[in-house]
Amino acid sequence: MNKMQSIQGIAFDLDGTLVDSAPGLTAAVDSALYALELPQAGEARVVTWIGNGADVLMERAFNWARQERTSQRAAQGKPDVGHDIPQEEQIRMLRKLFNRYYEETVEEGSFLFPDVAQTLAALHAKGLPLALVTNKPTPFVAPLLEALGIAQYFTFVVGGDDVVNKKPHPEPLLLVCKKLNIQPYELLFVGDSRNDILAAKAAGSVCVGMTYGYNYGEAITASEPDYVFDHFKDLLPALGLSHSENQETKND
Repeated sequence: MNKMQSIQGIAFDLDGTLVDSAPGLTAAVDSALYALELPQAGEARVVTWIGNGADVLMERAFNWARQERTSQRAAQGKPDVGHDIPQEEQIRMLRKLFNRYYEETVEEGSFLFPDVAQTLAALHAKGLPLALVTNKPTPFVAPLLEALGIAQYFTFVVGGDDVVNKKPHPEPLLLVCKKLNIQPYELLFVGDSRNDILAAKAAGSVCVGMTYGYNYGEAITASEPDYVFDHFKDLLPALGLSHSENQETKND
């Protein structure tokens, strides 16, 4: 049975699926670490921390930076001089710093992946309601969608602060189903990480895993999504639209 035949709405993850947000996130994370006199991580490492929201991102960044600082000092034959501030407070400070720096880097450090705008336009023109489900802090979401020129395609947007339980919990997807007035099996969720696939499976929705995303350095196939695509535009033929229709939308 082709599960795509029952689809009445589509929800998308943001970071790693629609948007390459790693440059902006990395700049903000490294600036926050630097402000606390901690080692900077770099993009190759930060991308393995993306996907569970800003709080978890800060915990991962802080834990890595603290261990890295200890290792660096040990290699230099120096003791690691710890801070008197409790670890939980340092992470809260790091999160506040991240928020401040990310306001400056979120738009200039985020880029649409290939064919995203054209594919969303084609799906929207087809009449399918589209939603966005992200663990990114809610205040950053709407301005970013506007800046990237894709805000108009989404009927409903769920940010990380809009639910009690973020992905991989099914709550955000079930909320989308309620807002779109469809059953969970009628929703297709498109993501790039195991959190996205786990959320879709828990909700009872159909899921697509994109191979080009972040996913903690793991292959998306390991999470066993219903479908695996290498290119975002592969959604079109899977949903009964041709690539030529996509090209016509692009040229309008």
